[in-house]
Amino acid sequence: MTRTVSLSTLVSEDELKSLHAGQSVSISGRLLTARDAAHKRFLDCLNRDEPLPVDLSGHIIYYVGPTPARPGEPIGSAGPTTSARMNDYAPALLKSGLKGMIGKGEMSAEVEQALQQYTAVYFVSVGGAAALIAKAVQKSRIIAYKDLGPEAVRELTVKDFPAIVAQDCHGGNIFRQGRQKYQRQ
Repeated sequence: MTRTVSLSTLVSEDELKSLHAGQSVSISGRLLTARDAAHKRFLDCLNRDEPLPVDLSGHIIYYVGPTPARPGEPIGSAGPTTSARMNDYAPALLKSGLKGMIGKGEMSAEVEQALQQYTAVYFVSVGGAAALIAKAVQKSRIIAYKDLGPEAVRELTVKDFPAIVAQDCHGGNIFRQGRQKYQRQ
């Protein structure tokens, strides 16, 4: 059994280089959130050579559109969204300094190559455990694109956010490894 690696955000390249596909991590610190609509706006800014509304350098983006918070809670259910929808945007954001993403499902070969090129990591979190994941969130505030509602960019303060390294900066990929393990010879 492997031990869970504790990560604090902002993550360093040395920390990312020490991670390998299949490792469990517990993330504490600040996470950014963004989904499809915010990613499109980010890419539009980059294509126009305009600054992004938030500096992505060293950050991890969690692909989530949380439900409204109940009174006294920082956030509602906060389960990961399907990451493949961000495949077209992720390489450019990684080039601009993003160091990690959290979602569910495998990301593309182009994203995998960008993870290696820019020393970054893609993590997965368990879909269907949205209420449990929300318990790791201590604070939530909108920092960009408020008009997008649940898809607005947020800054979350998290403690012991559970995730698994899915695609690392060395080319490791738990999805490919799983398929290879169970292929018929």
